[in-house]
Amino acid sequence: MPADILIYTTRICPYCIMAKRLLDKKGAVYREINVDNEPGIREEMMAKTKRRTVPQIYIGNFHVGGFDELYALEQQKKLDDLIVNN
Repeated sequence: MPADILIYTTRICPYCIMAKRLLDKKGAVYREINVDNEPGIREEMMAKTKRRTVPQIYIGNFHVGGFDELYALEQQKKLDDLIVNN
């Protein structure tokens, strides 16, 4: 069963765009939360992830981190398994 994927983004973020492109290429379905849209959303993300930067990506309950970590999982051939089995 495919994992629930959550990605926190902002409107002007090249790493967010690259992360979404990679997930799209994988055929992954994700829920995007734009932290620019509502007051308090960035603070909620920071409390959850302990990070301030976007993107912040969750696959299931696993906090991937940002685009660099997502891309590293792809390079290590671990991303597909996470998307499908988490």
